[in-house]
Amino acid sequence: MAKIEWNRQPTYEDANLLLRLYEERREEKLRKARAWFVSECKYKTIEDWQRLCPPGSEMNAYYRMVTTYWEMACSFVVNGILSPELFIQNALEHALVWERIQHLVPAIRQMNNAPHQLRNLETMAGYTREWLGKQGEGVYESFAARFKV
Repeated sequence: MAKIEWNRQPTYEDANLLLRLYEERREEKLRKARAWFVSECKYKTIEDWQRLCPPGSEMNAYYRMVTTYWEMACSFVVNGILSPELFIQNALEHALVWERIQHLVPAIRQMNNAPHQLRNLETMAGYTREWLGKQGEGVYESFAARFKV
């Protein structure tokens, strides 16, 4: 995991980028994809995912929309462009996404021959676990339990 600069003072540019990310989340297709992800994306195995979310399907498009959106947003934090604390304080959905798919990611990476796939999302989920852990005992575990498959 890359080293996060936790004491970095958020700037107005950080706030503007965060607002821009929020605006993008309100886009109609992404909203539908996010709603689908929260209510329907509960695949227990890679075989379930392949059968119920096949390439070319609307569900696969929704899956890709949600995961690549959060991969992009998390890349801003991981690369030092956006304040980590400001991001986490205003968006925990990336951690929800990771909790839903983390057990599938190794197989997806192998299928796609893409060991880097969703690496920023994975890294940011680790930071979020660390940050929420500092908020109190069991805080991250309580959060994660609501979204486990």
